[in-house]
Amino acid sequence: MIERFHPDSFAPAAVPLSHATKAGDFVFVSGQVATTADGSIYLGDFETEVNQTLDNVETVLAAAGARVDQIVKVGAFLSNATLFGPFNEIYARRFGAAPPARSTVVVAFGRGDVRVEVECIAYVGH
Repeated sequence: MIERFHPDSFAPAAVPLSHATKAGDFVFVSGQVATTADGSIYLGDFETEVNQTLDNVETVLAAAGARVDQIVKVGAFLSNATLFGPFNEIYARRFGAAPPARSTVVVAFGRGDVRVEVECIAYVGH
């Protein structure tokens, strides 16, 4: 069975996607950026942007019945290679000593104000 999820607290998606798709024992979270409750992109310091992005990932996971400690793979996208260091520091605080597998790449976002996007896969089986 395949289910699709959109957190009630999120504004409607500006692009055609499901925020999460659950297929069997896995939850696939679409790339999240630092959006606010009204759907606008957060503009400000990088640490707040990363934390808001990860908060949005957690909210989407929760809507699909999953938790952060069930994440098995993260895909992170940064707008500039100079952001790797600051991103790693924030990421380490959020995921602790046993973080999930991760790939991080530098990309050119269609919006110049986005500096980070995070997607993930969580395993919710027993």
